[in-house]
Amino acid sequence: MNQPLAYVHPGAKIAKTVVIEPFTTINNNVEIGEGTWIGSNVTIMEGARIGKNCSIFPGAVISAVPQDLKFNGEETLAIIGDHTTIRECVTINRATASTGKTVIGSHCLIMAYSHIAHDCVVGNHCIFSNNSTLAGHITIGDYVILAGMAAIHQFCSVGEYAFISGGSLVRKDVPPYVKAAREPLSYVGINSIGLRRRGFSVEKIKEIQDIYRILFQANHNILQAVEMIEAEIDATAERDRILEFIQNSQRGIMRGYFRKN
Repeated sequence: MNQPLAYVHPGAKIAKTVVIEPFTTINNNVEIGEGTWIGSNVTIMEGARIGKNCSIFPGAVISAVPQDLKFNGEETLAIIGDHTTIRECVTINRATASTGKTVIGSHCLIMAYSHIAHDCVVGNHCIFSNNSTLAGHITIGDYVILAGMAAIHQFCSVGEYAFISGGSLVRKDVPPYVKAAREPLSYVGINSIGLRRRGFSVEKIKEIQDIYRILFQANHNILQAVEMIEAEIDATAERDRILEFIQNSQRGIMRGYFRKN
């Protein structure tokens, strides 16, 4: 769509079926796939790669330079998958030279005023509620839900199918399939509702619960719990994924369940 009240750099590669509303700015070295809608007053800066059938609402800024003092103008990317919705005033920064790309998966919903910083990798089918904030170098698995105003520390990881409650401060890694809440952030159960919605069987949910009872509720340290899980729980894809996440954790796992006095 040719929109005379928008600025589109001649070097941008825009599919013919893209709709661009008035007063939007699209800079050089941008690619936008078929069927995407760009609302008014959106700014898409150099290095953006936006997939098919996305919706980007007014005020969003995509692929701005990273807020990292080490950044020295390197050519990097901000990549957004297909069928992803970016709501009002969301900011997504492109990467530093460290990884070269910030990545948002397909079928995601990033709600208003959220921020995704440089070098983050967000999986598919994620939902970030209003004012969710990701610092740099964060990894988010598939089907993760962040409730409103959750803030995640740089270099943290959140495993797939996790749910993080509103207003949470995430300073440690959050393993797959769990609900995380309280201050300091801690385990409050597995995300059973989310797992049922995604087709997990009752038996599979019970297996995941048994793993996390050993990990978080049996008064073992992490090393002891991992050894017990390996010895007592039959090997499955879910068990192995949880153990892999724990072993690869760079910032340590969030604390287990505790009772307030």
